[in-house]
Amino acid sequence: MNYPKPLQFLIIVSFACLCLFGASSAVFAQDEDDVIRTDTALVQLNIGVVDKQGRPITSLTRNDFAVYEDGVKQTIQRFEPVEAPFSLVLLLDMSGSTINFRQQLKLATLRFLDALAPDDRVAVIQFDARVKQITGFSTDRKKTAWAIDNADGKGETHFYEALRLALHELDKEGKRRKAIVTLTDGLDTQFRTDDRRTLVSAKTDEEALALVKAAPINPELQRILATADRQGVTIFPLALPSGDPKKLPISDPNITGIYAAARLRLQSLADRTGGRLNEINRLEKMAELYREVAASIRTLYTIAYQANGERVRGKWHEIRIETHYTDLTARTRPGYFGR
Repeated sequence: MNYPKPLQFLIIVSFACLCLFGASSAVFAQDEDDVIRTDTALVQLNIGVVDKQGRPITSLTRNDFAVYEDGVKQTIQRFEPVEAPFSLVLLLDMSGSTINFRQQLKLATLRFLDALAPDDRVAVIQFDARVKQITGFSTDRKKTAWAIDNADGKGETHFYEALRLALHELDKEGKRRKAIVTLTDGLDTQFRTDDRRTLVSAKTDEEALALVKAAPINPELQRILATADRQGVTIFPLALPSGDPKKLPISDPNITGIYAAARLRLQSLADRTGGRLNEINRLEKMAELYREVAASIRTLYTIAYQANGERVRGKWHEIRIETHYTDLTARTRPGYFGR
């Protein structure tokens, strides 16, 4: 239809305005989506079950479990028994603080390999001033043992950078069960620098400990925990006695606070991912503790469920696991933050 030229101009301008309005609405909607979104998220849990005497129970089935998120019962989408294989990353602290017992460390780690199931895939990452993957995921225990035996280093401790790399590599392992086992004092070089700033006003050990407990969680640790949540990775730290704040040779509020903060972060890694912090009180106990961790991994079930509905970024979602047997206790990570 032929309209008069003035009317044609008005139609073109009106159409252009509508397009601009639609584009603005799309941008606004995208901004809103950064805050609240509706989606589905697969939540994967590694679960340990013990009886009243603390003995692991390894014969349960899918029907023996009930999963609750924020008090609402969830539908179990996937169940894997304790025999299902794991993808594991061994993190080796090759910083200067481990030089004096390096051989003991390596022998203890090799004993850990002996306690794993044949189909468990293992990768090895070492960290000191640099972070380096020595070998990728493999069921070839000779290859993994060679990598451990050849690990070496000195200098700074880039522990959390190593954790990031471990999670990055585990992400490539798909839907397999996943865990990280790390032997370290936890005294990350960059985190120590940040802790000194937090503790500058502390005059006593008590003041230092109070400042550490009141400090907000480190943003880098938050990102690592969120990534572990998303992948369903369980972390088992073995804490070296050299990082124990109760065994410092001198009393200095700054040093006490730094060591206490490092140990609390290791505890957070274990608690938030459903693992366990193993404190090594004597170096000759390293191999025994490594074997205990391997045994713990071999008694874990894995359950995955689909979390549906509106997810508010940053909101905590509480997870509770129950079994149909009242005399059994199930343990997993306590929950996760929406992302």
